[in-house]
Amino acid sequence: MTLMPWSKLWPRLLAVLILAALAYAAWQWSRPKPVAVLVAAVEPGRVENTVANTRAGSVAACRRAKLATPLGGRIEKLAVREGDRVQAGQLLLELWNDDLVARERVAREQLQTARSHVNEACLVAAAAARDALRTRQLRDKGFVSEERVDRAESESQAKQAACESARTQVAEARARIGASRADTARTVVRAPFAGIVAEVNGEVGEFLTPSPPGIPTLPAIDLIDDTCLYVSAPIDEVDAARLKIGMSGRITLDAYRGQSFAGKLRRIAPYVLAVEKQARTVEVEVEFDAPGEARHLLVGYSADIEVVIAARDNVLRIPTSALMPGNRVLVLGADGRLAERAVEVGLANWEFSEVKGLERGARVVTSLERAGVKAGVLATEEAKAASAAAK
Repeated sequence: MTLMPWSKLWPRLLAVLILAALAYAAWQWSRPKPVAVLVAAVEPGRVENTVANTRAGSVAACRRAKLATPLGGRIEKLAVREGDRVQAGQLLLELWNDDLVARERVAREQLQTARSHVNEACLVAAAAARDALRTRQLRDKGFVSEERVDRAESESQAKQAACESARTQVAEARARIGASRADTARTVVRAPFAGIVAEVNGEVGEFLTPSPPGIPTLPAIDLIDDTCLYVSAPIDEVDAARLKIGMSGRITLDAYRGQSFAGKLRRIAPYVLAVEKQARTVEVEVEFDAPGEARHLLVGYSADIEVVIAARDNVLRIPTSALMPGNRVLVLGADGRLAERAVEVGLANWEFSEVKGLERGARVVTSLERAGVKAGVLATEEAKAASAAAK
C-alpha cells in the first residue's frame, strides 16, 4: 500500500479544518446566548413587616413659637439675629414705648403721693381717736357735756374714714402701675423658652403690624426649641388601624443617606386628612430614641419613617424584588437554566420577604424586568458575564 504524498494530503486536511471551523462558528452564532441576570442567595436573617409614609415627612420641633407683639408700633430695639441661641426670658424685640414708660413713671409717683396721704390721714385719725377718748374720760368726771363727746367721736370716725380712703387710693395707684406695666409689656417680646432664633421679620425703625383676626401675617420672630425633635409624616388610612402608640420604627433623612435613626411612635392623629379624594392619610409622629443623636438635625429636613408592625429573626429570606405575581420566583440552577419555583411568603416589606419552599443558598433572580428573563432560558450571573467579556 502506498501512502498519499504529503503535498496532496495537506490541502485536504486544510479544507476539513476550515469546514470544521466554519461549522463551529455557525453553531456558536446560532445557539441562544445566556441572559445576564442579577441573583441573590437565599440566606437567613431578620424580616420585618413595616408601615411607611406615603409622602415625605419633615423634622419638627416639640416647641416652636411664632412671636409678635399684640400692639402695633415702630421697632425700637432688635436684640437678636437669625441663628442666635437665646435663654428663657431673654429680650428679643422692643417697640417704641416712651409714652407708656412715662405713664408708668407717673403711676409710680402717684403711688408715692398716695402713701404720703395715707400717713397724713391716718396720723390725723389717730389724734382724733385720742381726743375722743380723753373727751369721754372728762365726761365721766362731769367736766364736759354729752354733746361734746358726740362731736369728738364723730370727728374721730370721720378721720378714720379718711385714713381708710387714703389706703384705698394706694391700692388704686398700685393697680394703675400694674396696668401701665401690662401696656408696656405688650410692646416687648421675650423668649418664652430657651431655643434658637429661626427667623426675624423686621428691622429697627420699621413699623410692626399685628395680625388682624383671621388674616395670618409673618411672625416678628420664629423661635424653635431644638433640644426636642420628632418627625411628622402621613400614613395611608388603610395602614393606620395597624399602628399603636409605642411601636418602634426607623427614621431616614435625605440629608443623611445610608444612615437611620431609631425612633418610637408617639402620636397618631385622631382624624383623616383628605388632601385629595384618592389620597386619604393619617398624620403620625415618631420621636427619636436618642435625642442626642438628633441635635445636629435641622427643623424642616425631609424625612421618611418606617414603623415596625411585626418582626422575625433568623428566617430564610429573599429580596422582595425577586418575587413574581402568584408568589413565584426564578431560580438559577447549576446547569445555567432558569427554573420557576412556587414559594410561601410570610412577613414582608419593600426590602426582604420571608419565604418557605426554597433551600438555603439557592440563587433567585432579582432582575425580573430585563428582557428575555423567563423560565427555561440559559442565564449567567452578571458579574460572571462581565468578567468573561473582559477576558
